[in-house]
Amino acid sequence: MATQPNQPLPNGYRLNEYTIVRKIGGGGFSMVYLARDDDNQSVAIKEYLPGALVLRTEGSVIVQASSTENNNIFRHGLKCFFEEGRALARIDHPNVIRVTNFFRANDTVYMVMRFERGKTLQQHIQANRGTIRESFIRRVFAQLLNGLREVHTHKLLHLDIKPSNLYVRLDGSPVLIDFGAARQTLSQEESKLQPMYTPGFAAPEQYHNRERLGPWTDIYSIGASLYACLAGYPPQAADARLLNDKLMPAQENWRGAYSDQLLETIDHCLKLNYMERPQSVFSLQKVLMDRTAMTPPRASLLSSIKRSLRKELF
Repeated sequence: MATQPNQPLPNGYRLNEYTIVRKIGGGGFSMVYLARDDDNQSVAIKEYLPGALVLRTEGSVIVQASSTENNNIFRHGLKCFFEEGRALARIDHPNVIRVTNFFRANDTVYMVMRFERGKTLQQHIQANRGTIRESFIRRVFAQLLNGLREVHTHKLLHLDIKPSNLYVRLDGSPVLIDFGAARQTLSQEESKLQPMYTPGFAAPEQYHNRERLGPWTDIYSIGASLYACLAGYPPQAADARLLNDKLMPAQENWRGAYSDQLLETIDHCLKLNYMERPQSVFSLQKVLMDRTAMTPPRASLLSSIKRSLRKELF
């Protein structure tokens, strides 16, 4: 079913104690707005708006299921989104997006988050393609894993880790944003929704065997995000790898450009068998924080030529 062209809330709209400034983002499941509270502080507000299920027409702010058939699915998703907001509001960590409020209005649910200034890791990758330093990678991901450890401590999974959901603030500190939990709970209605995963970054068990989801699922996505920092693009999608694994190991692709330890770590995280990956964020974090292994061996002439060719091809 094609996603409906939903209308955003109008600029200046009063939503409880917040005033909408403008729409700043969104995807198949939500819209995100910049808003100001009654103290004139900037906040980000995420509105649950799954385009495959609901329709808000021009001139209206009410969200309605696009058919009777979709109403039950939408109501279930609404409950999951609300519970996601409740769970995230209990987490107060500098490397996890801070949820300050969540409420029902306009027949849907809104999640209010601290407004962060900076850019996504994806934007950083695009601006520095092929030249991202190992010191930057280790620092950013070691800090991000502090946040992910806190998430897992609360018995939650992120389930949508990718460079566009990893935000780097102006001071260089990273923050995890845009959790995928509410989307994942709708998997039994997959035919009604857009995919609940991002190809290249999602672990194999997010496609099949969903009862095997665990911390190792987010760790696969961390590995894929690390791979994207080096390559400038995501690794081969996990479902395709299960059929015909063409992914060149990081240890082969970037030998000499980055430390052996970092490359081995990426390959370890990207194991198709979830039991062969690091089983906890703590064990992965210890490796990334080992800066004594950071200095790469001198690159050979052949590896330098190969990297130059890759840049020209991609």
